Amino acid sequence: MDAFMGRSQTTKGIWIAKCAGLEPCTLVMDLEGTDGRERGEDDTAFEKQSALFALAVSDIVLINMWCHDIGREQAANKPLLKTVFQVMMRLFSPRKTTLMFVIRDKTRTPLEHLEPVLREDIQKIWDSVPKPEAQMETSLSEFFNVEVVALSSYEGKEELFKEQVANLRQRFFHSIAPGGIAGDRRGAVPASGFSFSAQHIWKVIKENKDLDLPAHKVMVATVRCEEIASEKYTSFTSNENWHSLEEAVKSGPVAGFGKKLNSILYTSLSEYDAEATYFDEGVRSAKRKHLEEKLLQLVQPAYQSMLGHLRIETLENFKEAFDKALKGDEGFSVAARKCIETYMASFDAGYAGIESF
Repeated sequence: MDAFMGRSQTTKGIWIAKCAGLEPCTLVMDLEGTDGRERGEDDTAFEKQSALFALAVSDIVLINMWCHDIGREQAANKPLLKTVFQVMMRLFSPRKTTLMFVIRDKTRTPLEHLEPVLREDIQKIWDSVPKPEAQMETSLSEFFNVEVVALSSYEGKEELFKEQVANLRQRFFHSIAPGGIAGDRRGAVPASGFSFSAQHIWKVIKENKDLDLPAHKVMVATVRCEEIASEKYTSFTSNENWHSLEEAVKSGPVAGFGKKLNSILYTSLSEYDAEATYFDEGVRSAKRKHLEEKLLQLVQPAYQSMLGHLRIETLENFKEAFDKALKGDEGFSVAARKCIETYMASFDAGYAGIESF
């Protein structure tokens, strides 16, 4: 906003961007102001939709609050807070979102005097919000971590304001580490599933349906784990080592067949595990089992070929040894028993070498 051009709306809708130079990878979302004149006082639908969306996808929600509004009954952000708390009740379970109140244009009143008043106002709003019967006794702290920070006036103390903003930014480094600003977040969606998750959440919100986040989490996990499993299956079918092994076993026994095949299978399943590790455990395990079954079904013909080669080779060796034994001094039954024991053991040893998983 250019102050010399007058006052007007600076954010329209919802904007998302990746923070530059911030670890871990952090996305920042800027929401349209809730008390702007552009939409008019009667158009609160988007306000509620965007508030619910922010709460559903964010680990930290920053709320700008003018310092002079603290302690006022009709403060500009009180309707927003009520909306935030009301829509949070529609989420199936607490997510432990961090609500950070950024006090703007701080006066000479010390923060330690401002913060208790603000926290008291927040608690009053929470207590006044209608709650489902199952959450009547739920405390504010079960849903939110409340943080309060203060910034000086940009116009009156520009350098101090910039310094304070830089200090605030530092708090977002390693934000999800234990003790970090979002260190105790719950139900985070893995980055690879974020785009799909956010699209689905917005669709549900626009259709004015209740948002069941645990069910949504399972749905996202189902879609993504299926995609990952499909990618790993396709990758296996085009693997050159697998093709070479498959062709070689058609013409005869392959030394180290089982070890080679297990190595290729293990690589595919390990890659699946690595990419699916942060999704719902039940879904992840079920999709992994299905992938393993599909891969074993795919390699079954090669496995059967190798088993056939082993059977033929063992039988030929048995016949040769049995013929020699019969030409010697041993009787038929003794020779048969010894040869059968020897070559059944040989077959079992060979089978152990080709067995996969």
